[in-house]
Amino acid sequence: MTRQNYTFTSESVSEGHPDKVCDRISDAVLDALLREEPEARVAAEAFATTNRVVIGGEVGLSDQEKLHSYMEGMEDIVRACIRDIGYEQEKFHWKTCEITNLLHEQAADIAQGVVAREDREQGAGDQGIMFGFATNETDALMPAPILFSHAILRRLAEVRKDGSEPALGPDAKSQISVRYENGKPVGVCSIVLSTQHLDESLSSADVQDIVTPYIREVLPEGWLLPDTEWHVNPTGKFVIGGPDGDAGLTGRKIIVDTYGGAAPHGGGAFSGKDPTKVDRSAAYAARYLAKNIVAAGMAEKCTIQLSYAIGVAKPLSIYVDAHGTDEVAPAEIEKAIARCMDLSPRGIREHLQLNKPIYERTAAYGHFGRAPENDGGFSWERTDLVEALKREV
Repeated sequence: MTRQNYTFTSESVSEGHPDKVCDRISDAVLDALLREEPEARVAAEAFATTNRVVIGGEVGLSDQEKLHSYMEGMEDIVRACIRDIGYEQEKFHWKTCEITNLLHEQAADIAQGVVAREDREQGAGDQGIMFGFATNETDALMPAPILFSHAILRRLAEVRKDGSEPALGPDAKSQISVRYENGKPVGVCSIVLSTQHLDESLSSADVQDIVTPYIREVLPEGWLLPDTEWHVNPTGKFVIGGPDGDAGLTGRKIIVDTYGGAAPHGGGAFSGKDPTKVDRSAAYAARYLAKNIVAAGMAEKCTIQLSYAIGVAKPLSIYVDAHGTDEVAPAEIEKAIARCMDLSPRGIREHLQLNKPIYERTAAYGHFGRAPENDGGFSWERTDLVEALKREV
C-alpha cells in the first residue's frame, strides 16, 4: 500500500544558474529558427564558463543558404539572453563574453528518418521512453515540493528585475521538504535557499531577512511552522555566481524541469530540441494526457509512459499507472488515450500546436505546472481533453 505519511523534497534552480543559462540560450536559438520556419530542425546545445559561451549542434531549414546567412545573428541572440538574465559581472558580462558558434547542418542519416515522404508518415526523431505525471494535490495538478520550489525562485527573480531587491544576483537554488499526511501536503519541514548577492557585506542573516517575506508570500497559508528549518546561504558569502562560479551545460537539470523526482523520467532533456524530437514533444504529450485524466476525475494521481523508435511514427507502447487511485481501470484509460489523441510525432505537434517559437520561456522554473498562454505557450497544460476522455470510457 502507498505510504500516506512522509516527507518529500524537491529542488529548483533559477534562470541564472549556469545550466539554466545554457538551457535558455539553446531554446532561444530554437525559437529564432522556428520564427524563420515552423518546420525547422534544431538540436542546439550550449556550454558556458568564465567569459565564454559555446553553442553547437545541428540545425536545418528547407533553404540551407538562408540558414548560413541566419547564423550570423546567433551571437546577438546569446548576448540578449545573458543580458535579460542579468549578468554584468566582470568575468561574465553580456557585452564582453566571447561567443563561439559551432552549429552545423543536420546529419543526413538522421534527417531521412524524420522527414515525411509520400510513402511514409514522419517518424520519431529518436528512440526512447517519455513520462508524464499529474496529481490533484495542488491546483496546478503538480507535486507540491517542485511547484513551490519553482515559485520561490520565480518570485525572487521578479523582485530582482523590477528593482525592488537590487542586492540579489541572478544565480540561485531552492529546495523545500514538504510533509504529507494522509497522502496530502500539509506543511514545510525545511527550506534551503542559496542566492547570489551583489553586496559583499551581506551576511547569511541579512540575505534571509531579504528573502523571507517573498517565501512567505508564495507558500500556502499555514505551511510555514514554528519548527520549520531555514538554511539561507548556509555556506556564507555567495557573490561570484553563474558560469564564472561553475560551468554550465544544456540539459543537466531534467528533474528540475519536470516533477522534482516525484515521478519517473525517461532520461532525455528538453531545451534546444525542436518538437520532432519526442524527448520533448512526447514528454509534453504525456503530461497533457496525465493532467487531463486527473482533471477528469479518473484518478487522483496518474503516471503515463510512452515509447518510440527512431523513424517510426506510432508509439510502441502506452502505459498508465494510477497508483491505486483510479476510478476507471488503467487499461481502459490506455485505450481511451489512443482513441482521443494521435500520438505520432506529427499528431502531437498538431494537437498541441508545437511548431511555434514558444520555448525560451520554458527554460527556467519548470516546463510543467504553468498556465497556458494565449500565443500557444504551455499548450500541454490545457485541460481541453477532459470531455473526450470521459466519452471514450
